[in-house]
Amino acid sequence: MPPPAASARYPSPSQPSGKSEVTDLKSQLRQLAGSRAPGVDDSKRDLFKKVISYMTIGIDVSSVFGEMVMCSATSDIVLKKMCYLYVGNYAKGNPDLSLLTINFLQRDCKDEDPMIRGLALRSLCSLRVPNLVEYLLGPLGSGLKDNNSYVRIIAVTGVLKLYHISASTCIDAEFPATLKSLMLHDSDAQVVANCLAALQEIWSLEASHSEEACREKESLLSKPLIYYFLNRIKEFSEWAQCLILELAVKYVPSDSNDIFDIMNLLEDRLQHANGAVVLATVKVFLQLTLSMTDVHQQVYERIKSPLLTLVSSGSPEQSYAILSHLHLLVVRAPFIFASDYKHFYCQYNEPSYVKKLKLEMLTAIANESNTYEIVTELCEYAANVDIEIARESIRAVGKIALQQYDVNAIVDRLLQFLEMEKDYVTAETLVLVKDLLRKHPQWSHDCISVVGGISSKNIQEPKAKAALIWMLGEYAQDMSDAPYILENLIENWEEEHSAEVRLHLLTAAMKCFFKRAPETQKALGVALAAGIADFHQDVHDRALFYYRVLQHDVHVAERVVSPPQQAVSAFADTQSSEIKDRIFDEFNSLSVIYQKPSYMFTDKEHRGPFEFSDELGSTSITPEASTDIVPAQQFEANDKDLLLSTDEKDDNKGLSNNNGSAYTAPYENSNISSQMQELAISGPAASATTTQSSFDFDDLLGLGLSSAPAPTPSPPLLKLNARASLDPRAFQQKWRQLPISLTQEYSVNPQGIAALTVPQSLIKHMQSHSIHCIASGGQSPNFKFFFFAQKEAEPSDYLTECIINSSSAKAQIQVKADEQSTSQAFATVFETALSRFGMP
Repeated sequence: MPPPAASARYPSPSQPSGKSEVTDLKSQLRQLAGSRAPGVDDSKRDLFKKVISYMTIGIDVSSVFGEMVMCSATSDIVLKKMCYLYVGNYAKGNPDLSLLTINFLQRDCKDEDPMIRGLALRSLCSLRVPNLVEYLLGPLGSGLKDNNSYVRIIAVTGVLKLYHISASTCIDAEFPATLKSLMLHDSDAQVVANCLAALQEIWSLEASHSEEACREKESLLSKPLIYYFLNRIKEFSEWAQCLILELAVKYVPSDSNDIFDIMNLLEDRLQHANGAVVLATVKVFLQLTLSMTDVHQQVYERIKSPLLTLVSSGSPEQSYAILSHLHLLVVRAPFIFASDYKHFYCQYNEPSYVKKLKLEMLTAIANESNTYEIVTELCEYAANVDIEIARESIRAVGKIALQQYDVNAIVDRLLQFLEMEKDYVTAETLVLVKDLLRKHPQWSHDCISVVGGISSKNIQEPKAKAALIWMLGEYAQDMSDAPYILENLIENWEEEHSAEVRLHLLTAAMKCFFKRAPETQKALGVALAAGIADFHQDVHDRALFYYRVLQHDVHVAERVVSPPQQAVSAFADTQSSEIKDRIFDEFNSLSVIYQKPSYMFTDKEHRGPFEFSDELGSTSITPEASTDIVPAQQFEANDKDLLLSTDEKDDNKGLSNNNGSAYTAPYENSNISSQMQELAISGPAASATTTQSSFDFDDLLGLGLSSAPAPTPSPPLLKLNARASLDPRAFQQKWRQLPISLTQEYSVNPQGIAALTVPQSLIKHMQSHSIHCIASGGQSPNFKFFFFAQKEAEPSDYLTECIINSSSAKAQIQVKADEQSTSQAFATVFETALSRFGMP
């Protein structure tokens, strides 16, 4: 069947066939402009709907501006609204055409219908054309005196719009004085609220260069005005009540009677159904009573019930917002909420973010009277199908154990977790048992007897494996298999990708050697040799330090590495008290939700030059920051040393009489042997008479030259393209498609952490090593970077996500590569470059 003729096709209103469709609309509007035939308004509605739909999807329909204005001569309010919407959208971009609208908008401002008067005045003030400011003064003056409250509401907002278009015109017309008079005498509460909002904004902006505006701004906080607003607060809308309550927070009462009067006026606002009003009232109560300790505590008791009611009655989003504020209060006064712990039990249908926050609150309010019930509830969550919640519940049990003195029942519960035979449960529990033993070493016998039965082969998470290794070293005398478990782990040194685990292996081997030297002798030798040859800077440095301290004196080494165990009194808090107080001062704001002061996520210097979410798909680069990026083409690899692996660089330094290096790293086995053969060390339990029966380091560690492990082979040299380039969209697409090749954690030297105060310095540093940054962001202590590099002479890309925590001086990287086999070689180059960041 042939397609229909052009005249028979009816294109969809949202899919115009081209310019002819807009032309047809224009001609039809022109025909209807002067028509008074019956049903003409219905025809206009259909055409107006088409115009608005085209405008909404981005089609330029400015050519029908004149026809739309001509068709606006109607009493149909729906047509008026659509016409005003169209005019407001195109007026700013077409100032000349905007002149066509002035007459009919001014005429509508005098219409008998107050709805049309208000809509016309709003549209007139929304034109945002500086040349038309003079036409606003008359309608605005009339609108402020209009008998209808809706028109006055629109007029007050119009004054604020006028101020932003032309501040001088607004001030010269004395509109602020008119608004103040209206605010004090108008009978409509919404008009009063709009006047307050407009005056606050105008006087705040004018206060920087006008003393009069500064005085007027301060007058808003006078006692008569505050009481005027508070006495009428029930008349206002919820939004207006929040505005007034924010103003009341800034008021400084004259005496305690003033404080109690305000609290009495606002008492019923705590029962309001709207959470925003309740939180704003709570903020007023808290701020007013800060200097009155007893009353402040009573305020906590008073606000507890309304907040708990809001948590259980609102949506998950509202519950989370209220819970975030409750969490802040719980941290400041946990004893007040201790009896209400059941309100923070998790419900099965709650989102995970609400459950996680409730777990934090249960941890904070746990005390001697409710610990058993709380821990019992938390143990139920350990079997939750949501693995993240299960992990958090185990951590919560551990935190409670660390903050309680009587931990008998809690220790038993923790040890029962190890019998659940779930990898993530075992991993979290091991980390908590390690912390528990650091604070309560008297429980070592019970804990070690259970931990000793766990196979290290079943532990895959680095933190859990590190915790197990720490216990093997710390309690080697109580665990019969400790030396042999460590020996097995050391034999698999090359398969261990986590630097944290390798560092713990070195320390545990040393501690075990001091307690059970004959059984650990060979394992320690292998560990030190592998550590010295390790490509990770921290692992290499620690192994070399242990080697040298043993070389100096084994008893000194024991006092340094394995001193008498002392219980930890308290663990460091992640947030300082100053930051917590700053967040409390910003109560009822996003600071409480984000758990950080506002300057950390609003100031550009803390937010960073780039803004992006956790997903690279939403990465965006601000225009200001794009000029700071160093073009990749500006750098060339003119220094071949940049491409050397770590061991080759240190060997070269050693050959040059150790110039520019603090030590000569003995990577080659022959170098190790030549130094070790001159070293005599007595065993840790030997008497003074045995010091003459010296033996060299190879014999002590069980490392004969013939049986010594072969040196770790250097990774193949990976040459990168200094002029690499990659489009951000291509990076984004590859990042989503490629699997993660490897994940590693590095340490950042102190000089690098100091230099990280200016994130651009790291970007330039890595670029000098042919590793280019495509996006970065975050604020202290967490910084996030996305890097890319390309293999020289081959179309092969390496994509890297690098997260640096300046507090722990750790960098976590994820590498994705076109060639999976060369990922480790690239990671070595990346680590080498990162280790030199901040170095002269």
